Amino acid sequence: MTRDLKRDHREDLSLLEGPKSRAAALAAIACLLSWAFWGSTFAVFIGANLALMVVAALGLNLLVGYTGQISLGHAAFLAIGAYVHVILYTQGAPLLVGVLCGAAVAGVCGFLIGIPALRLEGPYLAIATLGFQVAIDQVLGRWDSVTGGRMGLGVPAPELFGLPLNDVRHYFLLCSAVAVLTILGVYNLARSRVGRSFVAVRDNDIAAQAMGVNLVRTKTLAFALSAFITGLAGALYAHLFDRINPSNFTLIMSIELLVMVVVGGLGSVLGSVLGAALLVLLPHALAGFRDFQVLIVGVILIAVLLFEPMGMRGRWLRIKYYFKAWPF
Repeated sequence: MTRDLKRDHREDLSLLEGPKSRAAALAAIACLLSWAFWGSTFAVFIGANLALMVVAALGLNLLVGYTGQISLGHAAFLAIGAYVHVILYTQGAPLLVGVLCGAAVAGVCGFLIGIPALRLEGPYLAIATLGFQVAIDQVLGRWDSVTGGRMGLGVPAPELFGLPLNDVRHYFLLCSAVAVLTILGVYNLARSRVGRSFVAVRDNDIAAQAMGVNLVRTKTLAFALSAFITGLAGALYAHLFDRINPSNFTLIMSIELLVMVVVGGLGSVLGSVLGAALLVLLPHALAGFRDFQVLIVGVILIAVLLFEPMGMRGRWLRIKYYFKAWPF
């Protein structure tokens, strides 16, 4: 039991605690490589989609789970990142420049949305973000000269440092690398002073302000960072399609992202990964029950919420601690 105790601050900040964690990380990397080189083309495509949904879920969880600010319009930030990147990439900008610019524009939009949201909370904030989602959908659908309207924009094949990434296996590796870096970044951010400020605002904003937390800066920063990460996922998500149009970023997608976060586990990096995996992979696993697919998925989600309010991460922790204490 003493090996579970932290002896100094450096151990508390370590990403991989002990040989088991290191072995699990190596096994995860081996699984990603195996998936990329030996999986079918369709399976690799689903893997790339899953990696980007993990990034988007992490962005939303940073806002909803860590800061306690609900959002029903995060698919709009995906759309902003995707459209800005495609427009710049079509004009000749390098892939990484277009991706970062798309994420940055989404982050700025998130910051601007966070300013009026300072006076809103609960259902009122949800309605405000829902209005933002509807507004972005209308802008993208009607600004024909820039966004192509409802016909959308054609997406060129990705190319990084002169190397073509039109092979989905290569693109899967890029998406997986971005997902891993995002996981590490959010994990470190959650344990930093900024992350603890987010949690303090979520738990009790009045007490947090009394302890010196700047509510204005904290909430707007949470919106900006959340939108930046989601816009990053959106910029890369565009290359999974030949064309993008507003129908790729609907309100249903915003709800699916929120369900990923809630079912996986609020305020948890692992919960974002598990929730994204469930929502992305489950429909394909139930492909044989196409007529009842939506019903089965709904029943599973309701069961998770009823019997495990902490989400899939909560169930994983129960199993983990049970075997750690077994047989006592």
